[in-house]
Amino acid sequence: MPNREASSSIMKNSAPRLGAIPGLHGTTFRAWSTLARQIGVCVNGVTTAMQSFGSGLHEVTLPAPVGSRYHFLLDGAATPDPYARFMPQGLQADAEVIDPVQYVWQNTDWKGLALHECVFYELHIGTFTPGGTYTAAQERLPYLKDLGVTAIELMPLAAFPGGRGWGYDGAALFAPYAPYGRPEDLKAFVDAAHGLGLAVLLDVVYNHFGPDGNFLPAYSPEYFTDRFQSAWGAGLDYREAHMRRFITDNARMWLQDYRLDGLRLDATQAMSDDSEVHILAELAAEVHALGAGLGIRHLLLAEDYRNLPSLVTETGLDGIWVDDFHHVMRVTLTGETDGYYGPFGRGAAVLAHVITRGWVYEGQDWPLEERPRGLPADDLDAPSFVYFIQNHDQIGNRATGDRLHQFPGVGVQAYRAASLLLLTLPMTPLLFQGQEWAASTPFQFFTDHHGELGKAVSEGRKREFGHFAGFSGEVPDPQAASTFEASRLNWQEQQEGEHARTLSLYRALLSLRRTDPVLRDSRRDTLTAGHSGEVLWVRRRDEHGVRVTLWNLGAAVLWAELHLPFELPERLLIHSEGQAELGESLASQQAVLLGSP
Repeated sequence: MPNREASSSIMKNSAPRLGAIPGLHGTTFRAWSTLARQIGVCVNGVTTAMQSFGSGLHEVTLPAPVGSRYHFLLDGAATPDPYARFMPQGLQADAEVIDPVQYVWQNTDWKGLALHECVFYELHIGTFTPGGTYTAAQERLPYLKDLGVTAIELMPLAAFPGGRGWGYDGAALFAPYAPYGRPEDLKAFVDAAHGLGLAVLLDVVYNHFGPDGNFLPAYSPEYFTDRFQSAWGAGLDYREAHMRRFITDNARMWLQDYRLDGLRLDATQAMSDDSEVHILAELAAEVHALGAGLGIRHLLLAEDYRNLPSLVTETGLDGIWVDDFHHVMRVTLTGETDGYYGPFGRGAAVLAHVITRGWVYEGQDWPLEERPRGLPADDLDAPSFVYFIQNHDQIGNRATGDRLHQFPGVGVQAYRAASLLLLTLPMTPLLFQGQEWAASTPFQFFTDHHGELGKAVSEGRKREFGHFAGFSGEVPDPQAASTFEASRLNWQEQQEGEHARTLSLYRALLSLRRTDPVLRDSRRDTLTAGHSGEVLWVRRRDEHGVRVTLWNLGAAVLWAELHLPFELPERLLIHSEGQAELGESLASQQAVLLGSP
């Protein structure tokens, strides 16, 4: 197993691991501060001075068993540990000493999945089940396995303030959020998933800290810099060895201690770094070296709107969330032009283009920033593009958190047709919780900040949608508990009416994707796409045969009226509305998958 104290092979000036580190002779408490002259640690109510080793580093080893509660004292001021591995009573309270190897793993032969094997299912632990815990989510793992997804992507788990939230305002990045359960509960969730053949990835935020509960500046303001700014505050200074080590150690913790299969890096365009080696490149090298050492495939995905293939080809990440596909899909179905939807076209021709090119913007001027955006993605294979028709942002950042099929004029038939397209492409698909049955529950923006911060969040949310032409109504208060409760999935509706029909389609599509020899081929050069009027066609051809997806975005069209550059396969593999035969025409907003042999 790689040595954690030598985890950074790229950095010239490595920083030591900080926090509470249990060992054979007790627990070592280590802190770094450029502000405090004296640092102590209070363990189970008893305070002990820590020895200074120069350069702001302080340390002491005490006979403190696992489970002990502690905090540091900076020149006498009680201060939580930002490196804490668990904070059972919240960000402002004592941390708990955690033994990272105490849990006994059951499924030790798990080796992970390659990206082309992944069908991602994004879920939020707090709203995925009525219980809102790791244990409750674990009970649903057999359902996800039966559905046909292969990889779970968890929204952020790093501790954040309050009793509910999305997790993107994490402040104690090493401490799993206590209301979801204890660290061993998270490990049991991952262990059970692996036992079913499911990978588990985690969404992590390395571009900013939340506005409440971040105690790093109290120790050393050098963690941050005014050379960079983000929409969420001061920039992280990746030139600073301790900040760099903070992030690389955090990634290693999730992958090594919790045995997660990879990380989705939030908003990597906001991870500014003017170091000789960009932090993203170091993360990629560290993560893949760790995986190679353990014999496990570890995946790194970027959420990045810049459309930069170099994130994969040079930086070393495995895949990129592709906003362009979603935006073209959304504009095609809804006609929306608000915000970042404005620069995108609609219709079968535009969809064919984004599928062929991978994304839309590959160097054209981006009107929202008045500069070019993107580069051609010819060197990326299909799995490196993570495609989706919904995700937490594209639902939750809407005023009321409404889902795609709930938009006026879209309807569940068009939604099912879009789903058929998504799941028959060779790109890596991502589903958002409840998508598979066209869930009626929204996914709204919810928080639990206290005092003036809470008021500011509520007021800011209302102002945010004041300029949207397509919205006039009441914005749910993110601070209200009812907003959180409204976002919980209603599992009872699965077997009802259109929900059941949609779920049946998703099961069938995911089964085909898993078993059909042509659909299993993820090579991008097997794919071509085009259109006949408002009928989109996508053709996939390899040594096993031909598969053609057709989606009619216009009026009903007779088969004889289609003008295609190839002969249509005669075998109907699946119809978006469950029909057993093609009939004489393809109805509006219906899709089919045809095949030969």
